[in-house]
Amino acid sequence: MRTVLFTKLFGSRGLDEIGPTVADLGFDGVDLLIRPGFSVTPDEADRLPRVVADLRALGLDVPMATTDLTDPASFPTAKVFGACAEAGVGLIRLGYWNYDGSRPYDDIRDQARRDLDELERLAASYGIGLAIQLHGGTIHSSGALTRVLLEGRDPAVVSGYPDPGNQVVQDGREDWRLTFDLLRPWLSCVGVKNGGWFAGATQASGGRAWQSDWLGLADGMVPWPDILDHLRTTGFDGLLSFHSHYELPYDQVLDQTRVDLRFVRRCLERAG
Repeated sequence: MRTVLFTKLFGSRGLDEIGPTVADLGFDGVDLLIRPGFSVTPDEADRLPRVVADLRALGLDVPMATTDLTDPASFPTAKVFGACAEAGVGLIRLGYWNYDGSRPYDDIRDQARRDLDELERLAASYGIGLAIQLHGGTIHSSGALTRVLLEGRDPAVVSGYPDPGNQVVQDGREDWRLTFDLLRPWLSCVGVKNGGWFAGATQASGGRAWQSDWLGLADGMVPWPDILDHLRTTGFDGLLSFHSHYELPYDQVLDQTRVDLRFVRRCLERAG
């Protein structure tokens, strides 16, 4: 298992700061966010080979990138796929097929499968893989729902990306063992974060409001020692992408990220 840091936490900071920081934290590599307003944008994808070369010069691998891509016709798909292929970025996380109750599930599912048909064809032609992340507010918030989109697809081209932290603090919660069992044939990457719920203020109705928040990996509701042991014993050799979605001052986010990485490595050492 290789550890990579998702670069969303760096915002618009330059890659000349991001690379040395990730290397100093001790990660194996980078999960590079390609999104407007961040260090690399979809329209600037032709910069990617140079960016990846600079990161590798610091000893960092760049095995994956994250995008908002769902509809291949409304995104510079060929440009991003071509740049990733040239740079040796083998896995691209896709965006979200959202669900808010305003459209029937069947309609969104059918559209998602049509999008994925075209994306799978294009990705195969470039020799790269795609991943669908489990995320709240989507039609792929659980392992069971994500499998509906993955059925019949080549795991080498379209894969599943479970995210136990998302499942704890968002919708789509299910037994983590079931999640990994359902997605095992397609498993390429695991999102690493933790969170939990707590009782908030009393509402006018007299009922208590409940709130969720992101917590350190050792402190939330996700049983990471059990999950990491499961991944090791089942032979998972993919990516662990750390997200660090903390609402903290930047320096504290980095401190907590360093603690999180050490926690995961201790868990893996004990499991071994």
